[in-house]
Amino acid sequence: MSINWFPGHMHKARKEIAKVMDEIDVIIEVIDARLPRSSVNPLVDSLRKGKPALKILNKSDLADPVRTQQWLDYFNSLPDTRAITLNYEQKKLIKQIPELCKQLAPVRVRTDRPVRAMIMGIPNVGKSTLINSLVGRKIAKVGNEPAVTKTQQRIKLSNDMVLSDTPGFLWPKIEDRESGYRLAASGAIKDTAIEYEDIAMFAAEFLASDYPERLQERFKLKTMPETPEAVVDSIARKRGCLRPGGVVDLHKASEIILNELRSGKLGPITYETVAEWVEKDRLAVLAAEEEARLAAQAEQENEGKNR
Repeated sequence: MSINWFPGHMHKARKEIAKVMDEIDVIIEVIDARLPRSSVNPLVDSLRKGKPALKILNKSDLADPVRTQQWLDYFNSLPDTRAITLNYEQKKLIKQIPELCKQLAPVRVRTDRPVRAMIMGIPNVGKSTLINSLVGRKIAKVGNEPAVTKTQQRIKLSNDMVLSDTPGFLWPKIEDRESGYRLAASGAIKDTAIEYEDIAMFAAEFLASDYPERLQERFKLKTMPETPEAVVDSIARKRGCLRPGGVVDLHKASEIILNELRSGKLGPITYETVAEWVEKDRLAVLAAEEEARLAAQAEQENEGKNR
């Protein structure tokens, strides 16, 4: 699934971020611990201009702890990067975030000036809630839907730190099919931009593959249906999502599946692994090299014809 969803305020946010990036010391990137790579905006790396980054795997209480540790190890192996997990019950850890930023920008600390951090992330990963926790009062608008924050703001914290908030923005086109589905299933993309039935089919296939016991236990399925369609059909009948004549109401069943998946009622779940993304990156490099080889070959052939 290729998703195009780039509202006007997101385009504006990208331009504003680029303008002020030279003034920033540290990037705080909030990502969803359930989809640690799919919720990383590829534009962040291009905008950050080599600035050190603190990656916060938020909503870690909803994520698979084994897979989360693998992602922490992966991100912490990257240069100029520190990664931690977080959920909003961890008040003490939230208070440590300014100190972690100072550790990533020691030159700024030595000059006895406030560390300037920019908080970034795609919609609905919890940026605004984190800001309110850091400030100690409600200063950023919070909503359980994507794209609540529309404008950039700068906040002075009491511990020698200035925090710049940015609107959550997606990149113009999500090319990776599975990433698009994962973002939609997690709630990062507005429900008005997706087809519920389509995303529920993806969720059913993923759960049957990676977490079959959870799926069976939650929806009381005696046996695992063989296809995603059969999974959704079985859940619809278990939950009474039927129209007159016993016809399955797919939309209602899809809403139930996605709502329970997003709320954590199927237990801690992570949609993707480090291993699969390492393989995707390897194949992408090979594809790019092959494309470059073919382009060079075509150029040589054209030069030969023009002699």
